[in-house]
Amino acid sequence: MSIHNDKTLTHLLDAIDEAAAGDVVSVRDVLRAIGDRSIMPLVLAVSILIVSPLSGIPTVPTLSSLILLVLMGQAMGRHRRLWLPDILLRREMPTHRVQTATGWLRRPCAWLDAHARPRLRVLTSGVLRPLTLLVCMAVAATMPFLEILPFVSSFSAGAIAMIAFGVLTRDGLWVLAGYVQVAVLVCIAVWIWPS
Repeated sequence: MSIHNDKTLTHLLDAIDEAAAGDVVSVRDVLRAIGDRSIMPLVLAVSILIVSPLSGIPTVPTLSSLILLVLMGQAMGRHRRLWLPDILLRREMPTHRVQTATGWLRRPCAWLDAHARPRLRVLTSGVLRPLTLLVCMAVAATMPFLEILPFVSSFSAGAIAMIAFGVLTRDGLWVLAGYVQVAVLVCIAVWIWPS
């Protein structure tokens, strides 16, 4: 799948809808539709899906967390082609749930695509790239623990989505927005954590 910077999220949603052709859609189907030559588009695809109401389905945030951690671990190692264990590739979800999620995401994703442009590039590459991956991995690692709180994992996934979107579009403003979301999550965690 070719991703153009002016329609990054819209193209991802199109690819996910293309994968959802039968009664169920698997992680393997989505991977085939998006391609395995670049890891960040799949990180973005998984995270934006969890921003949707799919995060309210039991085990979905945990499964997504595992996928994100494996993908970003490979990105840290600068792998050119991604790999996922077969147990994750076989995971399936009813097509109607996936299509409901992509439909729900269409309008906000189109808005984000329209407002992304190269800026603050220092935040999207070079020495700061490993930092973005480490932050995303730390946030993804919290998602299974947040699953008991309905839809809270959507906010975590939103932070990862913002950072991944910023990296893909070379728009550091969205990376910064993701960092702000992470800071808010940390503040909330400190506030509610029993002393």
